Amino acid sequence: MSSDRPTARPLICPVILAGGGATRFGGRPKGLERIGGKRILDRVVDAMVEAFGTSPILIANDPASATWRPDLARLADLRPGAGALGGILSAVHVGAGAPVVVAAWDMPFIPAGLLRELAAGLAEHDAVLPASDGRRGVEPLLAAYAPACEAAIVQALDRGDRRAIAFHDAVRVGILPLERVRTFGDPALIFLNVNTSDELAQAEAVWLARGSSPS
Repeated sequence: MSSDRPTARPLICPVILAGGGATRFGGRPKGLERIGGKRILDRVVDAMVEAFGTSPILIANDPASATWRPDLARLADLRPGAGALGGILSAVHVGAGAPVVVAAWDMPFIPAGLLRELAAGLAEHDAVLPASDGRRGVEPLLAAYAPACEAAIVQALDRGDRRAIAFHDAVRVGILPLERVRTFGDPALIFLNVNTSDELAQAEAVWLARGSSPS
């Protein structure tokens, strides 16, 4: 017997990774830099709220982070100094049994549709990452992770492997093909990390080229 009732989807916990001290640009935290007059952090928050209808949790170690977005729940890294993989561990842990979608706080052009697509992939995988032209071939700091990843990440860190993909052999990994990523926008812009003054200027130029859209 068939049913017209929609299949229940798991609750998604969105998480923004601000990492360690996160100081660039002469000591200023990079996610607080502005593009088109709007902070990068706020742009990432907006994308996550649009995607999932709920505010993200902020993973940040900077003592000043409580003032960045007082409306967001905040957690320090479980293992400070463990790099990007430590941030992913913190994100999965804070999900408290719910799947998480993570995004780095220095990526100003994340499409909400891509976030939802990554989350949907968790129906068949423990980790879903978008393919990219970067050195890893995937983007682990814009990805979705199921609770099953936590133990595998802990094991990787315990053996001294801090690579962001160090635990992939122990879980079911799905890769969103680059062709599919392109349906949400130019991957070079989606995956743009604002780490330098030049990259900040590049992002500002992109915003202006888009007609000064607020998104």
